[in-house]
Amino acid sequence: MATSARPTTLNDLPDVILSNIIAAVSDARSRNVAALVCRKWLVLERSTRTSLTLRGNRNDLFMLPTCFRSVTHLDLSLLSPWGHPLLSPRAAADNDGADDSTLIAHLLRHAFPSVSSLTVYARDPHVLQLLPIQWPQLKHIKLVRWHQRPQLASGDEFNLLFQGCSQLASLDLSTFYCWTEDLPPALESNPVVATNMTVLNLLNASFSEGFKTDEIRVITKCCPYLKDFKVVCMFDPRYIGFVGDEALVCIAKNCPKLSVLHLADTSVLSNCRSESDLDEEGFSIDDGKISVSTLIEVFSGLPLLEELVLDVSNNVRDSGPALEVLNKKCPKLKLLKLGQFHGISMPVESKLDGVALCQGLQSLSIRNVGDLDDMGLIAIGRGCTILAKFEIRNCKKITMRGMRTLASLLQKSLVDVSISCCKNLGASSSLKALEPIQERIERLHIDCVWDSVEEIENLDGCVEYGFDLNKANGGEASSHPAGFGDASGYVDDDLMFNRNKRCKYSYDLNSVYVEENGHGNGYGERTWDRLQYLSLWIGVGELLTPLAAAGLQHCPNLEEIKIKVEGDCRLWSKPSERAFALSTLIRFPKLVKMHLDCGDIIGYAHTAPSGQMDLSLWERFYLFGIGHLNLRELDYWPPQDRDVNQRSLSLPAAGLLQECLTLRKLFIHGTAHEHFMMFLLRIPTLRDVQLREDYYPAPENDMSTEMRAGSLSRFEAALNRRQICD
Repeated sequence: MATSARPTTLNDLPDVILSNIIAAVSDARSRNVAALVCRKWLVLERSTRTSLTLRGNRNDLFMLPTCFRSVTHLDLSLLSPWGHPLLSPRAAADNDGADDSTLIAHLLRHAFPSVSSLTVYARDPHVLQLLPIQWPQLKHIKLVRWHQRPQLASGDEFNLLFQGCSQLASLDLSTFYCWTEDLPPALESNPVVATNMTVLNLLNASFSEGFKTDEIRVITKCCPYLKDFKVVCMFDPRYIGFVGDEALVCIAKNCPKLSVLHLADTSVLSNCRSESDLDEEGFSIDDGKISVSTLIEVFSGLPLLEELVLDVSNNVRDSGPALEVLNKKCPKLKLLKLGQFHGISMPVESKLDGVALCQGLQSLSIRNVGDLDDMGLIAIGRGCTILAKFEIRNCKKITMRGMRTLASLLQKSLVDVSISCCKNLGASSSLKALEPIQERIERLHIDCVWDSVEEIENLDGCVEYGFDLNKANGGEASSHPAGFGDASGYVDDDLMFNRNKRCKYSYDLNSVYVEENGHGNGYGERTWDRLQYLSLWIGVGELLTPLAAAGLQHCPNLEEIKIKVEGDCRLWSKPSERAFALSTLIRFPKLVKMHLDCGDIIGYAHTAPSGQMDLSLWERFYLFGIGHLNLRELDYWPPQDRDVNQRSLSLPAAGLLQECLTLRKLFIHGTAHEHFMMFLLRIPTLRDVQLREDYYPAPENDMSTEMRAGSLSRFEAALNRRQICD
């Protein structure tokens, strides 16, 4: 009797093909699952893994795996206890006085011999002295430090680094607290390293004043072959050494090969929403010392630019002509971010101008553009036809009408949208404006400013909308006597529409949203089929309950949400309701990852005055109901008391977090008492927990139970002793 042939499986593929398939898997958990199939797959997975983030406790480094011989990118910044020195005399003192720093460094080199990219928490200069020299082929290094800078002379730390890394080509200091005067002298003292440098990231929010003109001149002169330069600057002309025309010209002349240039003001990196220095239209009190002629000279000197960020704090007026030159001189430009630039799009009749002529842009971000109105926004939609990402912030003249038209014009390409601080675009109006792309959009940020449906309907009644995008002639006036078609009659057919492909969507906001079955449901059920990431900003004391009514009822594929709460709860006696309403997010069936950022909530960490709540009760308000969600990963930032520099997990917060029975990863960006942390052991699936004080200044006191390394180690040991069902 003939036996049936064995079915062909994936394991029958040649090793070369199977190795390429496994190498293409990027998700770490998926790779770990593949390694459990059989020994052959285990060997292939380990031999093809090139990136590894090492977790676990520093004292357990003797258990380092030696099977990841092909890892080229190694991240050591998240070792536990987080923020404690990896290699230093202080760490030796914690380990019965044995100075094992050199031994640990050699162990790491033996376990990962192929490392060319390193990320490490360098709280102590011993790390820079002993660790990078273990890998002579090191090309890229990212330093992380939120704690205070050691008491060393300017440049000493970087001299230690550069002397051991002669081939270093990329340096990332975006999360490394130091002084701006530390880097320039070190680059001057190490000309070989400086000449090899092609990537330099200095976008660090901890710099209170940013880099000055003289420092930028030295850096760019020492590093003439830079291709990627990101730096935080002081653009305010009231400060000595501010960045203006001279600094911009120096960058263009000294580093002509730049393809990525990011210049941002210190105030931008603080993520502060208050714009106290701006008037009602969005203009700053003083103008910046950046002229249009200088911008033209800079753009002409950087023909290889692909990404450009100029996020300044003072007015740059009439910038349209400079942006037109940018389009001509930098044909490879794909990303553009402008802050406090005015006159970027001022169309007259049918003529596009300014940024609207940058037709190759795929990502555009604009902030504090005081004179940008709906017509200018529509012109951007007409000209930048392949935009995939669009971000608009604090543009006071933009309305739902202009934003909806932009979305209609870019409905084939736009998948990532951020709308914030625009006074005419609350939650409901923003979502209504994005209806033309709601079936395509994948990432979205809106402000939870709860404008009502009635307000939008009243707006529709005041302004008649008749901009029918299904018309063959875009310039044809609508049937409404004062319709939007008349106001934008210059929109010609060749630029805005394809005559052969007449998409069925309407700009008539007075109409009702109609589904395929023909039943209009207005603000009823709207489905955001491809939305995977949602970011929300909400003021302190406000509720999340109106989110569904605003238009986000159905997001069947939403996997990740970020909620940032900001405000001073000392101005509130108590919230209007018992809970923030996190439980309403249960309507999103695939939601597994959450960032809940309450770090910008200011309140009383200890006893509050009579009639007010302390931060522990506010934490209970925001976390109540989180156990109803099927979250697997949670990043949580506790609220803070700035007077005592404290961000600590409270007892109510610990009790509510233990109700998240499906959590696998929990990262608390603050401190916590040891006995509060023990509550988390009741989560049956929890595998990875860490306290990260990744804010400046991170607390230095290691004597309390909130910060003691022994307390954290005891908790991790108890966590690792448990049996996990899967």
